[in-house]
Amino acid sequence: MIENVHVAPVTGPEIPSGYIRIEGDRIAALGAGPAPAAPGATRIDGSGCLATPGLVNTHHHLYQWASQGLAQDATLFEWLVSLYPVWAAMDAEVVKGAAAAGLGWLALSGCTTSSDHHYLFPKGRGDLFAAGIEAAREIGVRFHPARGSMDLGESKGGLPPDVVVEELDEVLAATAEAVDAHHDPSFSSMLRVAVGPCSPFSASAELMTESAALARSKGVRLHTHIAETLDEEEHCLERFGTRPVDYVEKLGWLGPDVWFAHTVHLSDADIGKLAATGTGSAHCPSSNGRLGAGIARVSEMLRRGMNVGLGVDGSASSELTPLAGEMRQALLFQRARYGPGALTARQALELATLGGARNLGRADELGSLEPGKLADVVLWPVGSFAAAVADPVCALVFGPAPPPALVLVGGRTVVAGGELKTVSQDAAGRAGAAARRRLVRLAEERGVRPARHVHEDFTA
Repeated sequence: MIENVHVAPVTGPEIPSGYIRIEGDRIAALGAGPAPAAPGATRIDGSGCLATPGLVNTHHHLYQWASQGLAQDATLFEWLVSLYPVWAAMDAEVVKGAAAAGLGWLALSGCTTSSDHHYLFPKGRGDLFAAGIEAAREIGVRFHPARGSMDLGESKGGLPPDVVVEELDEVLAATAEAVDAHHDPSFSSMLRVAVGPCSPFSASAELMTESAALARSKGVRLHTHIAETLDEEEHCLERFGTRPVDYVEKLGWLGPDVWFAHTVHLSDADIGKLAATGTGSAHCPSSNGRLGAGIARVSEMLRRGMNVGLGVDGSASSELTPLAGEMRQALLFQRARYGPGALTARQALELATLGGARNLGRADELGSLEPGKLADVVLWPVGSFAAAVADPVCALVFGPAPPPALVLVGGRTVVAGGELKTVSQDAAGRAGAAARRRLVRLAEERGVRPARHVHEDFTA
């Protein structure tokens, strides 16, 4: 029983002082005023706190935790070309350590559900997909990994080097195996698998089409990068004679079971198509700013009925970005582009919660505080210095978000008092640092010297 708390359900009116009753892994009730009697319940005093749904991260590349701080001044294509040879050296130990640190960091910013898009599978490096899943199980967050893929290497006109791509048949077999082994479609699932060819400049039309058919035959969702940069648009026009959204439409990649990462460079017609088909978007403002990709038209997308969630993107393109901070970034980016009425604090909170749940196909279970939904709840301290802000939702979104006082995933405590409780917080941080050291060593053994700036020499 959480009592004396300001409740922001996302759906429905806020409750300035009320309670939330949790039974098992579900929200049983919430309401205004003093908490009712609940013999035997664990009572939590939420005085000075704001209760929100757990935040949902809808785009990430957890392995990139081990390659932060590299190619610092690069465009997307420069950044990828610099880092593909480094990533080619990763193994399951690198992925496990990076994922442990990345997911622990997310949990400490109020994230209770995270996707992950892992699309590099160098041969002979262990079970990279299972390594991320194991880390998520230990941290205790809900996990939605997309089994990614690339089959369009440099020799076939793609961007990635041939050493990091796979053949079509092996991709489809491995993806089907990942779904069969790990996907749990149950209501309270902690683990669901999506299908995620990387992008139009690294996945062939055949891979995109066959992946969509595979996902739909197994009842799982589809995810890829689209319209992140103008370079991508130029690449699609030159190679396919069409813009990115039109291209993937031809491949069967629009629909309510699809969510795209970024969608920065959309035309009016693109937004109309995505809205009409129920196709979602993961907005990653910090990464888009870090790579100079641009500012997505989120306010216009929302106005026209598109679903938009938030993502922190790969750690190597938005170093140490907390998911809670992306609410502030989204709000400020939209206001910088369109004016102060472009996005409100409560719209930003909805992007981070219900918008994300919709992207992942879990709006009936997650994303709002309602009886019957899963008890993924975050308490944010808005007392002390933050108490000077009259509106607690404003304090959370406009200001730097404080470490959460409590993070519950299905009623289980993952964070309390601003510290991880499922694993040693220090150990998770050390695992991430060890993953970086190991990746650098493995890369150097292959003749690759990771570069901090694109003008620095590296050899592969």
